[in-house]
Amino acid sequence: MKYRDPQILPPLVMDFLNYYDVIKNKSPKTVEEYALDLRLFFRFMKVYKGAVPSSVPFDEIYIKDIDLNFIKSITLSDTYAFLSYCKDERENDAAARSRKVSSIKDFFKYLTVNQKLLDTNPVQELDRPKKQKSLPKYLTLEESISLLNSVDGKYKERDYCILVFLLNCGMRLSELVSLNYSDIRDNNTMVVTGKGNKQRTIYLNDACMTAYKNYMAVRPVDSVKGKDRYALFLSSRNQRISPKTVQHIVYSYLDKSGLGNKGYSVHKLRHTAATLMYQYGDVDVLVLKEILGHENISTTEIYTHIVDSQLADAAKSNPLSKVKPKTDSDNSEN
Repeated sequence: MKYRDPQILPPLVMDFLNYYDVIKNKSPKTVEEYALDLRLFFRFMKVYKGAVPSSVPFDEIYIKDIDLNFIKSITLSDTYAFLSYCKDERENDAAARSRKVSSIKDFFKYLTVNQKLLDTNPVQELDRPKKQKSLPKYLTLEESISLLNSVDGKYKERDYCILVFLLNCGMRLSELVSLNYSDIRDNNTMVVTGKGNKQRTIYLNDACMTAYKNYMAVRPVDSVKGKDRYALFLSSRNQRISPKTVQHIVYSYLDKSGLGNKGYSVHKLRHTAATLMYQYGDVDVLVLKEILGHENISTTEIYTHIVDSQLADAAKSNPLSKVKPKTDSDNSEN
């Protein structure tokens, strides 16, 4: 992995990353984020504790020599100082700082519980920054239909199938590009590999199956070589399509359908699928959690808040909402 370099990171950090990779089966992206966060954390700690001359550029601070004794010197107050640095100097928002808190807490928990190298966990009471809750953006039903109707061109069957899968199945971008055509089963189901290599089954509706069959009728076969020959979605070079290409496809059709200036993206199509299923399909939130592959129900419940917000807006938009009851003084004037 790019940032998991044993020539840069301390041995204890490398042990932790290997544990989360091999034993906890975290995704490569998650392990990379842990590596980046801990590299930043220990560089700051060296500066904060005066263990490195101020003349050394921050990104060149050597941390491989950090050992257990140095780690034992870190306190909860030191960690809050690091988070202040992230907020003030690096302009990290609450979400970015919260991720760093997770990385630090998981690392110290590993040293305390798994390796038993620390008697007490100094960051056990470390709080996460409070995030400002915001409802996810999503396309309306009319906008979704407009987006689908905008598809044309040389790869229209592929592009249409991609959009239909995103809008109907609520897939993540990484899940879409990793699909093989063997993941589509005869019983109109699809096996999706999500975060942490966890698999789930998604039932494909008529729109998905029609789009899939139309695409497979024109999908190249003989010209696809090597490891990509089983990939469901192919690029113009007959290789497994990349996330960047899918993003380009989605943005192109958003622009074409007049939706390009509304902040929509591939991930917003996942929000759209979830919202439309909840709004129009009378889908239970627990069922929606399984469809989306969420680990916690709290993540899924945000879609119930979207509907609650719309109900409130609908009530406020009623033309009678501003009408007030007549007062005694009104009657006296008549």
